[in-house]
Amino acid sequence: MSIPIETVRTDTFTMDFFRFGRGSRTLVILPGLSVQSVMPAADAVAAAYQTLQDEFTIYLFDRRSNLPPVYTVHDMARDTAEAFRALGLEKVCLFGASQGGMIALVIALEYPELVDKLVLGSSSAHVREEQFRVLESWIGLAAKKDRAGLYLAFGREIYPPEVFEQARESLLRAAETVTDADLARFIILAEGTRDFNVLPELGRIRCPVLALGVYEDRVLDADATMEIAEKLDERPDFRLYMYIGYGHAAFDTAPDYRERILRFLNS
Repeated sequence: MSIPIETVRTDTFTMDFFRFGRGSRTLVILPGLSVQSVMPAADAVAAAYQTLQDEFTIYLFDRRSNLPPVYTVHDMARDTAEAFRALGLEKVCLFGASQGGMIALVIALEYPELVDKLVLGSSSAHVREEQFRVLESWIGLAAKKDRAGLYLAFGREIYPPEVFEQARESLLRAAETVTDADLARFIILAEGTRDFNVLPELGRIRCPVLALGVYEDRVLDADATMEIAEKLDERPDFRLYMYIGYGHAAFDTAPDYRERILRFLNS
């Protein structure tokens, strides 16, 4: 049975989400930047998180519908926090991947009552100019409406070479379905990451944190995760694990990724 896509409505926006699982605890997933919405992948996400479904009811949120022309990570966090409140979610376990991790960091900092534990996957607290170059190249491809080029560049940067080669044909098929609206939305969301910086504020985070990084991260690079670790490593409730060989999207490719998250959430 397919997982239905639901919509949360506030006074100022709507946001799509889906949920699955049957546990008494709540886990929220904030996905990373993607060329198209991850909502159609609901069944695949649920299958990937099968081992957590007895213990957690799991929500995955999209970004808001009808984006404004300028939409920063802080704006994304504000709207996502409002969506949480509209659904009565508080003290959740929060997992953010890549840009989703940046949103999760801001939620943990600005709305601490909403977060019980925080997991960051291949994310950053400070997107420096050199770390924005990959995103800038993607923005350029989207602006030229080079759908195939964008999907291939995206896959080449987030996956290890062997995974990218296996996925090449499916990426090209997906590119054929990309609309002009998808490209415009992608540009706004990618631009929203430019100059993001909450690194000096990380000491204000109140909840336990797990940072999962990748040494061969070709999008944000390993330094992004290590900067977070340097700010938090003296805390007894901070954990760090660095993967080798899985690429930026280790949250999709590392076979033990969900188990590591589960162990942390149960610690």
